[in-house]
Amino acid sequence: MRRLLPLALFVALLSASCGDYNRALKATGPNAVQVKLAAATKYYSIGAAGLEQGATKKAKRKSSSAFEKALPLLEELTALTRGDTLFERVSYMYAKSYYGIKDYILGGYYLGNFSKTFPTSRYAEECDFLNAMCSYRESPAFELDQTPTSNAIEQFQYFLVQYPNTALTDSCNSLIDQLRGKLEKKDHTNAMQYVKTRNYEAAGIALRNFVKKWPNSAVREEVLFEILRTDHDLAVNSVDAKKAQRVAEGLRSFDTFADAFPESARLKEAQHLRDALGRLTAKTNPPSDTPPRP
Repeated sequence: MRRLLPLALFVALLSASCGDYNRALKATGPNAVQVKLAAATKYYSIGAAGLEQGATKKAKRKSSSAFEKALPLLEELTALTRGDTLFERVSYMYAKSYYGIKDYILGGYYLGNFSKTFPTSRYAEECDFLNAMCSYRESPAFELDQTPTSNAIEQFQYFLVQYPNTALTDSCNSLIDQLRGKLEKKDHTNAMQYVKTRNYEAAGIALRNFVKKWPNSAVREEVLFEILRTDHDLAVNSVDAKKAQRVAEGLRSFDTFADAFPESARLKEAQHLRDALGRLTAKTNPPSDTPPRP
């Protein structure tokens, strides 16, 4: 019998909690705003605790559910408090609750709208940052269209311009680097796809564009070598009319690679490609047996 008491107590507390929540939802009359706001603030605070750095697993589990309960109340309150001093606080909690339930489309909309509506608010900087974070969260895998990734980079850069003294500078720069890394990976993958399909001319263009766009890339050595190899293969498979020009391009690509990476483990392989291009030049321009005119 004693073992049933804790369960019965839990059910009673749960019923009371649900009852309070439903009463807040249905509240009308002169005290409706205060009743709804008290309930919304209670659930919002529980949700916000789960978003804080170092939050416990239990708090994180409760977070989304609490925000979901807060949202219907806050939605009503945005209409009931419009023009009131409470409207700013309600709008802030409403926008952040969408971020809390991971609805980054609506979250981004309401967070951005908050900063436009209350540009001098003490919450404006946080909302602008979270707005950019919504775009960051929406950034897809590198294989997919990267428009959201580019948008997120622009938003973080705009944030840094708007708040030059922010304590979030390092966080923004780190996130921008992550996003740029995704764009770089996509460009590299696309260029290498031309190499794999032996579309030598398109591969050469794509690889050279990659080097221009990402001059400090960690894969620059690989890309410069692939440019040389692609130029070699293109020259080998060219018609005679274009062979000399493409051989010369390949030889320039070798010089670029050798100058940039003189200690490369692939230098010998690069030299073999250069020598092959040299032999191809000799075949293209055989020595003439006709003696020169006096």
